[in-house]
This record gives sequence, structure tokens and C-alpha cells, in this order.
Amino acid sequence: MHTPTDAGHDLRHHGDAEVRDGTLVDLAVNVRADTPPAWLKERLAASLDTLAAYPDGRAAREAVARRHGLPVERVLLTAGAAEAFVLLARALAVRRPVVVHPQFTEPEAALRDAGHDVGRVLLREADGFRLDPAVVPEDADLVVIGNPTNPTSVMHPADTIALLARPGRTLVVDEAFMDAVPGEPQALAGRTDVPGLVVLRSLTKTWGLAGLRIGYVLAEPGTIGTLERAQPLWPVSTPALIAAEACLAPPALAEATHAAQRVAADRAHLLAGLAEFDEVRAVEAAEGPFVLVRMERADEVRVRLRALGFAVRRGDTFPGLGSEWVRVAVRDRVTTGRFLQALDQALTLVVG
Repeated sequence: MHTPTDAGHDLRHHGDAEVRDGTLVDLAVNVRADTPPAWLKERLAASLDTLAAYPDGRAAREAVARRHGLPVERVLLTAGAAEAFVLLARALAVRRPVVVHPQFTEPEAALRDAGHDVGRVLLREADGFRLDPAVVPEDADLVVIGNPTNPTSVMHPADTIALLARPGRTLVVDEAFMDAVPGEPQALAGRTDVPGLVVLRSLTKTWGLAGLRIGYVLAEPGTIGTLERAQPLWPVSTPALIAAEACLAPPALAEATHAAQRVAADRAHLLAGLAEFDEVRAVEAAEGPFVLVRMERADEVRVRLRALGFAVRRGDTFPGLGSEWVRVAVRDRVTTGRFLQALDQALTLVVG
């Protein structure tokens, strides 16, 4: 269903707002727990000795290109994926941008801030929040979609997303959480056969680098050049560049693969626990490091959970969702067990 943009959601609300006092168990932010690892902290600490020199992104850019089997001309380093959304909104000449929701709200916020009238395509719970390419307006010249999608955790088939490509259309796929999926089976990163494709990646989620800001864009060289010209000089710091190079080296990629497999097992454990509650319905097709959950009076349950020491992400700031939704990050089994006990108490107090 296609609906016009409205101001009914707080597009600037993010999960970090739920945990800023630092006293709660964090199930609201999708950064992997216990990161960055010690070896990465050591690399970052060593980079401090080079801060007198201006950042040089060539080695990091080459590392990204090798990772995805692309020429460096198809790679742009950014201060996290969020900067990429701003660059796309400001640098590309588009007439009718459309964002597929529910998804990360920053792309729409950036487009609005750049003066665009943004259209929305709302995927339905009844369809499992799965993409039907036919619902995207034919005349949309910029389409933004996440895969796997935040907050639904649904992963769309790559071939289905590719059906959205059109001559004259820029197709932006946010793959910020794809490296948390074992084998990345539906990744479009590295593809050069999809016209107008722009893939965004982030290194902040798997490696715990949200405070460092590092990500990248993969696109055809003309688009990369347009976005690069819109960047300020030296947009990515030296420590962030060192992190990119380190996190894309073969040993780190192997570690990320192992972490993704662990997340998948921990997510299955969380879903099994949630299934024990009659009042709770989770999106079972979850493939990312988080789960979208629907329950009665979820806003009150969320407050009770905070009183019990747990922060989860409210869902009503995502277009297409309401106050009955929360997003829960996947954590280790011990933490999940404690959360499920707290959820049982919260539901008893609010719904029981």
C-alpha cells in the first residue's frame, strides 16, 4: 500500500535513547555485545600515534573493494551508513523518492531534511512484512529498502529486491545488518548487474564501533563520484579507517562469520522463549540480530521492563508500526533467560 508522508512518527528516535542512563541491560541497541574485541581495541589504540597526519583512506577503500570483489572506483567510505543517507538525499537529483517501511527511519529523515517530498510503501504484518515489488510506484526514481530490515528482521530475497531496479531509478539497499547473517545468502553487495544499485554497509554493528562511525557505499563509479563530491574533506577519521581495514581482513571476516552463526542460534533461543507467552507474537521470519515483537499494551510492558532492569526498543516511531510493537536485540542465552523472566513479570503486572 502506498501512502503519503506524514509527521506522525518520531523519525529521529533511535535505540540509544532507551539506554543513555547506562543502568539497564541493553536490548534496545543492535550493536553486538562485548565488542569491540581486544585485538581491534589494540589496533585502534596504536592508530593514535598517527593522528598528526591527515587521514588517508586508500588502504581501507582497497580493503572494501577486495572484500566484495569490486574495483575501488565503486567504493566510497563514509562516517557510518547514516552519512551515506544524507549524501544520497543531498547529492542525487530525484523527483519522487520512496522509502519501504517499516525500516530504519534515518533515510526518510535525511530526504525530508533535504527538502524532498517522501512517499512511503508500508509492508503489512499480514504478509509477514515481506516485499511485493508491485506495491512500489512505477514512477519512483529513488527507492530505499533495508535487508535484512530493521526493525522487522525480515530478509528479502535478493532477486526480489533486484526486481525493483528500473532505468532512471536509484535503488538503495541498506545492508547494515547483512554481515550478521550466516553466509549472507541474499546480499547484493558486489553485484554489478543491477542497474542503479546502491548498497550501504556498516561496520559499527558487528564490531561495536557505533561511536567511531565507519561504513561504506557500493555503487557504479558515476554515483560514487557524485556522492564523494558532496562529502567534506577527510570525512572518515584515521582510527575509523584503521578499523575498516582491520575488520575486512580475512581473520576478522572469519570471526564475523562465527559471530553470525552464534547470533542465529541465540535468536532461535529467544524466539522459542517468546513463543511460550500467549500474549506475545514475534515475527518468526527473523534473520537479523534482533526480533520484532507484538503484544497488548506493549508501551506499558516496556515501562515495566525498565523497572525490572531491561531496555527494549519502542516500535511506534517506525512508520507502519504502532505502540503495540517492541524490538528486542538478540543477546547470549543467559541474558535472554533473564529477560524472559522479566518479561513474564511485566506481562503479569500489565496484562494479567
